[in-house]
Amino acid sequence: MDATNNITPFRLRLQGRAKLYALIRNFFADRGVLEVETPILSAAGNTDPNIESFNAPFHGHVDAGSRERWLRTSPEYPLKRLLADGVGDCYELGRVFRNGEAGERHNPEFTMLEWYRVGWNHRQLMEEAIALVEAALAMVGRRVEVVIEGYRQLFLDELGLDPLHADIEELRKPLAQYGIEPSGLTRDDWLDLLITHKLQPAFPRDRITVIHDYPASQSALARIRPGEPPLAERFELYLGPYELANGYHELNDAVEQRSRFERDNARRRERGLREMPIDEQLLAVLGRMPDCAGVAMGIERLLMCMAGTDKIADVLAFPFSKA
Repeated sequence: MDATNNITPFRLRLQGRAKLYALIRNFFADRGVLEVETPILSAAGNTDPNIESFNAPFHGHVDAGSRERWLRTSPEYPLKRLLADGVGDCYELGRVFRNGEAGERHNPEFTMLEWYRVGWNHRQLMEEAIALVEAALAMVGRRVEVVIEGYRQLFLDELGLDPLHADIEELRKPLAQYGIEPSGLTRDDWLDLLITHKLQPAFPRDRITVIHDYPASQSALARIRPGEPPLAERFELYLGPYELANGYHELNDAVEQRSRFERDNARRRERGLREMPIDEQLLAVLGRMPDCAGVAMGIERLLMCMAGTDKIADVLAFPFSKA
C-alpha cells in the first residue's frame, strides 16, 4: 500500500508548517540574513494600548533580576539590541503571546517572523516582504496580483476622504451603519476602523495589497519623514483581507522613543489599563542602532491564506482551547 494514502489532514497541516519554515530559512540563508534567538520572557512589557501582555512571576533569587516577567508580544526589542551591538541583518522565527486575542482568526499564542535589514528603508523592505509571500504562495501553486498604494491615496480612491485632513465627523459618517460607540475614540481610532470595516474586507483574495506612508500620529516605532504633511515611514502588507505584516523604517532616537512609550502609557491610564514597564535596556542602546528597516509577519495568517481557510485552528496543532 502507498504510504502517502495514509497521510491524515492533521499530518498534512503539520507538514505544511514545516515546509514553510524550511522555505523561510532558505529564503534568508540565500540573502545572508542571520537567524537568531532572543528571550521569550522579559522584564519590560509592550506599552501599546491596543495589545495586552501575559505576565509571570519569578520565584528565584532576587539578584537574578525583576520578579515580574512578561511574555513577549514580539521579539522586536531584543532584536534591536542585537542590531545596536553590530549583529547586522538578522531574523527570528518564534512564538509570541498576546492576552485576550482568541477567536476564529486569533490565537493567544502564535508564531511571528521578524527581520531587519541594515541600511534599508521601508520601501526596500516592502519589496522583500512581497517576495517572501510570493514564494510561500508558489509552494501551493498560487500566483497573485500585487498592488502598492500610499495610505492617503487609498482613502481618497476608495472612500473619497482625505485621512490627513478630514475631521472626526467626516471619518465617522461611513461607519454609521455599524453603531460604534464613539466614547473615548480618537481620530486615529476612527481611521483604523475605516480600514478594518470598510477597506480591508474589500481587498481581493488573490491580491497582495501594500499600504505605505501612514499619518505621523500612527508612527509607532517608525521614523517620521518631514514634509507637509509629515508621514510615518511604515507599511502594512495584506493578502486578501488579512493583514500579514507590519514594517517600519526604524526609529533610532532614544529620546523620541521614550516619549512615545510614555505617551502609550498615558493612553493606557486613560483607558483604565495597567501601565507597562518601559524597556530601559533598549533605550540605553537605541542611539547606536544603525539605520535599518524591520518587519514582523504573522505565520498563522500566511498559513491560513496558503490553506484557503478562515479558521486559525485549521493551521495549528492545538488551538488555545485544546492546549
